[in-house]
Amino acid sequence: MTYCVGMAIDKGLVLMSDTRTNSGVDNISVFKKMHSWSTPGDRIITVMTAGNLATTQAVISQLEERTKAPEDRQNSLMELPTMFQVAVETGKLLRETITQTQQDNGTRGKGRFTASIILAGQIKGMQPRLFMIYPEGNFIEASFDTPFFQIGETKYGRPIILRGYDRTMSFEDAVKLLMVSFDSTLKANLSVGLPLDLMVIERDGFEATHEKRIEQTDPYFSAISDSWSEALRNAFHSLPDYSFYQASKTT
Repeated sequence: MTYCVGMAIDKGLVLMSDTRTNSGVDNISVFKKMHSWSTPGDRIITVMTAGNLATTQAVISQLEERTKAPEDRQNSLMELPTMFQVAVETGKLLRETITQTQQDNGTRGKGRFTASIILAGQIKGMQPRLFMIYPEGNFIEASFDTPFFQIGETKYGRPIILRGYDRTMSFEDAVKLLMVSFDSTLKANLSVGLPLDLMVIERDGFEATHEKRIEQTDPYFSAISDSWSEALRNAFHSLPDYSFYQASKTT
């Protein structure tokens, strides 16, 4: 399993992913799930992946090839005119990869090779855009009502984002919010794990404004984790006490 979040705020895009993959409790590895390509001054394109590792690696390898394709190639990732077209091509590639893998593995392979992708980025002259791409190749785009996407193990970190998100928040607060969301997920599910990859993309920047790998020993993440746990304990103890002997109201 994995956990990835892409968030759109007024200032730009904030992305975070974990790096854990596992095929059982005794086979845990670290693999990068966030991949980015940019042409300074023109565009930046970033994807985060969740699902079958062989499938996602095949898709990333083919996307990497398309960043190096000649300019006259219509599906060259760095020459497509809009982020919408990038989403179309990425979705098509994901669907074809899953279909081919399932065919190669016969009926036993059905359902085992699914994957999903968060696509984020901006092309010069256009707005930053954020997409969620499904295994079937179709996708949806972030909007005012749906300003963030999650893939992988989403249920533990989602309530944190729903309660804390503000479109006008700073990049620093957005990163802090995502760290709390990831910390809650890490505490609840062993299939999600450090290190984490973080990327901040400022509007009209066309390259990563801030990029960092958050390791197990990262002092800020440790401080966030400890402070959040303490804040929850204090909030719990500040709630009104429940009593078994509370007088019943009569009518």
